Amino acid sequence: MDSFQLDEGLDLENGDGFENNEITIVMPHIQHTISSSSSSSLSSSSLVLPKDSYPKPLDSGGHFPVLRLVLDDLQVLLGTKLALLFPAIPLAILANFFNFGRAWIFILSLLGLTPLAERISFLTEQIAYFTGPTAGGLMNATCGNATELIIAILALRQNKIQVLKYSLLGSILSNLLLVLGSSLICGGLANLSKDQTFDRKQLDINLMLLLLGLLCQMLPSMFRYGGGGGSDHWAHQSLRFSRASSMIMLLAYVAYIIFQLKTHRQLFESQDQEDEGNEDKAVIGFWSAFGWLIVMMTIIALLSEYVVGTIEAASNSWGISISFISIIVLPIVGNAAEHAASIIFALRNELDISLGVAIGSTTQISIFVVPLCVEISWTMGGQMDLDFDLLETVSIAFAIMVTAFALQDGTSHYMKGLALCLSYAVIAACFFFYGTL
Repeated sequence: MDSFQLDEGLDLENGDGFENNEITIVMPHIQHTISSSSSSSLSSSSLVLPKDSYPKPLDSGGHFPVLRLVLDDLQVLLGTKLALLFPAIPLAILANFFNFGRAWIFILSLLGLTPLAERISFLTEQIAYFTGPTAGGLMNATCGNATELIIAILALRQNKIQVLKYSLLGSILSNLLLVLGSSLICGGLANLSKDQTFDRKQLDINLMLLLLGLLCQMLPSMFRYGGGGGSDHWAHQSLRFSRASSMIMLLAYVAYIIFQLKTHRQLFESQDQEDEGNEDKAVIGFWSAFGWLIVMMTIIALLSEYVVGTIEAASNSWGISISFISIIVLPIVGNAAEHAASIIFALRNELDISLGVAIGSTTQISIFVVPLCVEISWTMGGQMDLDFDLLETVSIAFAIMVTAFALQDGTSHYMKGLALCLSYAVIAACFFFYGTL
């Protein structure tokens, strides 16, 4: 994701750095995987802005702490290119209050969720500067897919289990095929004169966990197709098996975090060695970041409730099936910031980070968010299982297979990315026509 922060050399409190006619803002490259390197800068590029475009300090002696707090707040709200979408948040609230139209509420809520998801990642990284890499990595693991988790809980509360399954499936397919594919296309075209390479060690770990998640999703379907059809007994057994499998997947996820943050940190820090002497500093205080995190999570919960409550109305208004909206539209809009970040890293020939954004996020959803939803549904008295139906399960299986074959040799070019994107287009078309049946 693109997160902007003030350059280390800029001292707002003492007024340093404003003598010239411009200031420099640094955009850190943030790895999206749950590793200890999530709180360190991998590289940086500068965006030069005119001096008049940023608030000036009123005193060079640092006697205005309130002004410093205001500047910190502006950094949180305006420190992203997606800040242009923030007006969609009050518009969605007003549209809901005045019953302007449920389809409009749906689209405005989606647009409002996009910058909030990006800012959540920025705030967790700021908190990681104070808590250390281990606690920061765990917080990134929890909040990295906060939007998906909140939508999942609200969907479970409204007993919209199928919508939830579709949205989780869509996030997996979007990250594996569309995000990664478009990144490889852009990176390959921008680096035609040289081969793009990446370290396969992290990729192999993520693919292995994705296959574990696929196995746990396929077996409940086998219960239904190979053990008595849709009888209540087999459905009950499939549900019990899904809950047991979800516990195993969550155990694997905990082991994955320990593997990244403790026992094999060197595998996930290899790309930081070149920049180990150029570390960033937090641009806002701990309590300020924590307070903003609570506020934005609350707003995400509100907008997510709008999305879940109006998806049927949007489907009827647009004449598009709920399955297509949940699998294709929701992930594309909701993960726009991740898409942009992955493409930017690929353009700069930093494929290790680009793969971390796309495949790392997919791993989180597959072996953390999905089984967690099953267990939450259990505690709420729901009946969510890991049976994603035949078409959905086969789509996930082929997405993992195509990705694994495309990246098996540790090199990349635009043709591999094109194959991934076309695979996504075929699956999207399949669900579009399938939803009209």
